[in-house]
Amino acid sequence: MTSRLPPSSSGKPATPEELRRYDLLLAGLDLLDQAIAVFDASPKLVTWNKALQRLLDFPEEMVRVGTPFEDFVRFNAQRGEYGGNDAEVERLVAERMASVRSFQPHQAERIRPNGQVLQIRGVPIPNLGFVTLWTDITEQRRYEQLIERQNAELESRVSARTAELEAATTRLDALAGQLARSEERLRLIMDAIPALIAYVDADERYIFANRGYTEWFGIDPTQIIGRSIAEVFGPEAYTQIRPYIAQAAGGEQVSYEYSRINPAGRPVHARSALVPEVSPSGGVQGYFVLSIDITEQKASQAALIQAQKMEAVGQLTGGLAHDFNNLLTIITGNLATLRDKLPAHQGYDDYLEPALSAARRGTELIRRLLTFSRQQPLEPSPVEVGALVHGMTSLLSRSLTERIHMQLDLPADKLYALVDPHQLESALLNLAINARDAMPDGGELRVAVSHRQVTPSIAQQAEVPPGDYVQFDVSDTGSGIAPELLPRLFEPFFTTKAFGAGSGLGLAMVYGFIRQSGGNIRVLSTPGAGTNVRFIVPMTDAPAPAPGPAAPAATATENAHRLVLLVEDEPEVRKVIRQQLTELGYPVLEAGNGLEAKALLEAVEDIALLLSDTVMPGLGGRELAAEARALRPELPILLITGYATGEPPAGMPDIPTLRKPFERSALAAALTALDHPETPAP
Repeated sequence: MTSRLPPSSSGKPATPEELRRYDLLLAGLDLLDQAIAVFDASPKLVTWNKALQRLLDFPEEMVRVGTPFEDFVRFNAQRGEYGGNDAEVERLVAERMASVRSFQPHQAERIRPNGQVLQIRGVPIPNLGFVTLWTDITEQRRYEQLIERQNAELESRVSARTAELEAATTRLDALAGQLARSEERLRLIMDAIPALIAYVDADERYIFANRGYTEWFGIDPTQIIGRSIAEVFGPEAYTQIRPYIAQAAGGEQVSYEYSRINPAGRPVHARSALVPEVSPSGGVQGYFVLSIDITEQKASQAALIQAQKMEAVGQLTGGLAHDFNNLLTIITGNLATLRDKLPAHQGYDDYLEPALSAARRGTELIRRLLTFSRQQPLEPSPVEVGALVHGMTSLLSRSLTERIHMQLDLPADKLYALVDPHQLESALLNLAINARDAMPDGGELRVAVSHRQVTPSIAQQAEVPPGDYVQFDVSDTGSGIAPELLPRLFEPFFTTKAFGAGSGLGLAMVYGFIRQSGGNIRVLSTPGAGTNVRFIVPMTDAPAPAPGPAAPAATATENAHRLVLLVEDEPEVRKVIRQQLTELGYPVLEAGNGLEAKALLEAVEDIALLLSDTVMPGLGGRELAAEARALRPELPILLITGYATGEPPAGMPDIPTLRKPFERSALAAALTALDHPETPAP
């Protein structure tokens, strides 16, 4: 650090005594946590303490006697201490220098870019300069903010609790002449406890109930005393708890759970403990009741179970799809070969074509099941909504009961929406199932699609940009929804169905999909007259025309010179694919697993194509592809799979995947695409 020797007032060198006093002064200042700097009238730095560099991070070479104050200001401005950008540095410097030259006392706070809060105080020394003091008040401000938040929370709690206590005090005043001071305190304590507490006598009539208990049952506190348990609970709930009361009458403490319908029409659940009070003579003279509301806990458990079921269904569907796709590969492959080998004029097509068509429908059914079971990010694309809804007719019909009539109202002209088609199908299916559950005795489900122009005034209310949208209306003639429940329909875990009949996530997922797609949704319902769910999604132009015709497939003569290594662990599937390859003219070398295939790749140089199943025991298809690329970087590779997804191997996005089952033409097109990458694969 540069010297901080004091100037002599007489112009003579400082005496040893003066130096000692000055050193003591500097040593004392250096012990301070605050940064101090003295500037003369120039203004230039005269003296300082060590905290100046520690708090403000100035370079050591800058902190020296004679450094202009403006240099410190410019250094701070350039590193963003005062905000702004590089173009505003000179303006920021000029503003602060103008303020400094006025030599007016000032005090301010500054938040540095690193989050440090400094309190800055400047005090002028008449005709000599000024002293600046920097104090790090970061922790102080943090604690102040913390205390302020805690005080606000405390005030809020105190205010709320004060209001509750005032209400309780009002009720207690009416009983002041009958209750002793101890009973008054007990009442306040009982009301403050977040539990349902009551006492009933041996005749099952209420002697005491705290505020939480009466509020849970929706009964005025002054009206519950003297009423029987059966009157308060109602016949259905009382039937659930009557055996436990009888058990407690024998002097045994019991615990149980029960459910009831609250005044708002919603099922609620409680866990209770019944503790008998035994009289000195040995009989039970009453029961203490301690209950806890477990409605939200039950809802969370049901939602978790539902989510686990859906995850299990998705995993099961994926595994079954693999096996079914292998079976369908064998069926379609053999049927197609049989059709090609039998004479066309002898009527065999009348039997083979329906079988092939049924196998293709099975393939489509498997793919549709996989679509609804997997979870994936939105993949919006132009979707012709009329065709999509019409294509779902069969699936929607199977989801409804025979007593529900479905009516479609689709536009005459094609309308295209920019949405994820799989998620749109899932949303429509979810709404159809909700409508079905609202019509247990039958009714009508109407699905309408139309064009909707959203004007600026409507857009503000709908919270979407103005423009063209596709509107969907899903209407039923079911039981409807109570008005007070409509604002909560899209809340996660909220459901109007019987407890355990739904997770409460369906409409929340539909709402999230619609909003994420750039649209909005609303529900209109009248109890006893049905429900209409209307949502809009952005309209878009028709998709671009399909790519031009694929490159011509290689002839059988050309293929005869290209040895294919076929890797498939299922012998019957391998047989079908080998037959298809042979019919396309390829010579085939077979392997039953990845390890065999790797050995063949290392030993047989003539292998020109690798065709491998994705999932196999031991070395899988993706791992085999990586091994093959390491051995032969230019070797064309085609993977095949019977699962829902066909992600390429990590680091090799150019390797395509063909999904089972496939016919010979699809295999030929996929193999052609390997030689012509610009040609889209099937």
